[in-house]
Amino acid sequence: MTRRAGLIAAALALLLALPVAAAALTLPWGRSADPVAPDAPRPVVTEIVTDMAAAPRGIPGVIVARSQVDMAFQTLGRIVERGVDIGDRVEQGALLARLDPDDLDGDVRAAEAAAAAAEVRLATSRSTAERTRALADRNVAPQAQLEQAEQALAAAEASFADAQSQLLRARDAQGFAEMRAPIAGVVSRVFASTGAVVAAGDPVLTLSGEDAHEAIIDLGDTQLGAGVAPGTVFLVSRAAADAAPVRATVDRIEPVADAQTRTRRVHLALSDARGLRLGTLIRAVRAGDGAPMLTVPAAAIIPGADAAVWIVTRDILDATVARRAIVTGERQGDRVVVADGIAAGDEVVVRGVNSLAEGQAVGRRVQP
Repeated sequence: MTRRAGLIAAALALLLALPVAAAALTLPWGRSADPVAPDAPRPVVTEIVTDMAAAPRGIPGVIVARSQVDMAFQTLGRIVERGVDIGDRVEQGALLARLDPDDLDGDVRAAEAAAAAAEVRLATSRSTAERTRALADRNVAPQAQLEQAEQALAAAEASFADAQSQLLRARDAQGFAEMRAPIAGVVSRVFASTGAVVAAGDPVLTLSGEDAHEAIIDLGDTQLGAGVAPGTVFLVSRAAADAAPVRATVDRIEPVADAQTRTRRVHLALSDARGLRLGTLIRAVRAGDGAPMLTVPAAAIIPGADAAVWIVTRDILDATVARRAIVTGERQGDRVVVADGIAAGDEVVVRGVNSLAEGQAVGRRVQP
């Protein structure tokens, strides 16, 4: 009886071990693959579209003098004195700079000596001509001798006139050794320092008058084509202050564009220049153009024939991208104005726009 019970127990143990053994002997290609968790959507670099107010998108410019004079010497020389520097105010007739007078004084002395010598030759030639005429009247001197005397007198007179002209020029140059202010104003630029040798006409400094100021801005063809013309009204304000803007009108537009920036300079006449000193940085906004505008980085626009961007739509669980067509306006630096197609608050992809597809799931937002 005991032996029978042992056999029964062994049979039961064998039956229990069969499933484990069967599982261990299962062939590799018969095993089922373990489930793989799907990859999480990759993060995207996006930007939330916001309104750009008129002040930040104002056109940068600077306050300059309406009248500016580039001061230069009228003769060659070495600067021995420059009594003014950038920012100094000077009155009309004030001494600005002076050349070394030694060389100019020497030129005057040489011209005076040459004039004196020419005067002696003229007197000698005149006496010779008078004696020859007297001899020719008595038929003592031949006609050829008289002609030679007359020619010598004419040459002496010409030499004397030339020497006198050289003397006047040397004396004028002596007076050009001092540079004086033709108008009252402020020294806005300096080109040469004490000790420099300058030629006639080389600029030494720029004198800006303080009687009238104006603002200058640079505009491209797109902005000029939007109706900017003489008489167009702008509002000018200091770039680093919250002062009330000053009304300004377009006075003139330079006809030649800058070779590097492809922009043309626009001069604005200020209605009230108080508080706007020379060199003040300003921002100019076209009057009536204070409505906000929407811009996106140029890199956010999907390359192609039609302008479009990727808009991210998020809910509680996931986020996807969708292509949306837009209408673009002018370009401002590395950003593009969007006239239609997006609204404030939209989330726009700004990097990796070529690696997305319609309806693709994306991950968390990354700041640019």
